[in-house]
Amino acid sequence: MELFKPEIGLIIWMLIPFLVVFGLLAKFAWPSIIRGVEERGKFIDDSLQSAKEANERLAGIKEEGEQILAAARSEQMQILKEAAAMRESLIEEARKQARSEGEKLLRKAQEDIAKEREEAIRQIRREVALLSVDIAEKVIRKHLDDKDKQIDVVNRLLDEINISKS
Repeated sequence: MELFKPEIGLIIWMLIPFLVVFGLLAKFAWPSIIRGVEERGKFIDDSLQSAKEANERLAGIKEEGEQILAAARSEQMQILKEAAAMRESLIEEARKQARSEGEKLLRKAQEDIAKEREEAIRQIRREVALLSVDIAEKVIRKHLDDKDKQIDVVNRLLDEINISKS
């Protein structure tokens, strides 16, 4: 029961080492501990400030990235519009050129057809003329078998020539 009711002498002897240890701790250990705690607090404050600045920079970078992305999208749309316009222009140019080439080919074909038609008509006329001469030759031979008929044909031809010249 002495532990629960200590005597005054025991309390003094316990108080002396306590005060010596407390004095030593207060003189040597507490300043180091307080300095360490203050340094740790400063480190934490600096880390929080750095994190805050990093978050601000990150927000700025994120905003800048969004602006760059928006500009890239805008430029992409502009390029797509220009490409579509160029495509339409090229298609229209190709159509005009195809029409022009088609018209040229059509005119050339028509000219070729006209030339061939004229050549065919000339050929037919030559053949008709040759056939007419052959027929006339055969008819004249048939009529000119007799001497009286020959003289009669010659006189008729001479009369026709004289009538034509008059």
